Amino acid sequence: MSERKVLTKYYPPDFDPSVITRTPKHLRATGPKLLTVRLMAPFSLKCTNCGEYIYKGRKFNARKETTEEKYLNIPIYRFYIRCTRCSSEITFKTDPKNMDYTCERGAKRNFEPWREAKENEVNETMDETLDRLEREEGEREEREERDKMMELEEKMQDSKREMAVADAGCEEGIYDGWW
Repeated sequence: MSERKVLTKYYPPDFDPSVITRTPKHLRATGPKLLTVRLMAPFSLKCTNCGEYIYKGRKFNARKETTEEKYLNIPIYRFYIRCTRCSSEITFKTDPKNMDYTCERGAKRNFEPWREAKENEVNETMDETLDRLEREEGEREEREERDKMMELEEKMQDSKREMAVADAGCEEGIYDGWW
């Protein structure tokens, strides 16, 4: 049996190290560096080729590529996965600005109602947000004031009704013995 953890390599007697040619690092091919990673689908999507739904959380062996783009010095990555039914290529990349992912090709992202609400909020500036919050606060206070007035009016009408019932009872002689 051979040794499991080999510490030394066998060099034959006729080995000549000068025959081995090494290329310097700056002359080596530097193409897109694709790493294979295991990831889950970050959002629910539908393949445009076959119509297969791929749900959020489905695991894939994906190729990860670092793009030339950056957002605030944060690298943007592109992921390549394959459809589970038709094996067509689907690509999506990170979107650090919105803390999300964007689907590039091969699939269409399914509708998510909470994303639509978020997008509406994101389009506001800080001043617009402050104005909106102040306006909503004023409306809420006005509504509470109206509710208090309605409650007071209802109490007044209840007391009027009770007085009318008491007066009607006195006229008919029902309450004669009470006072």
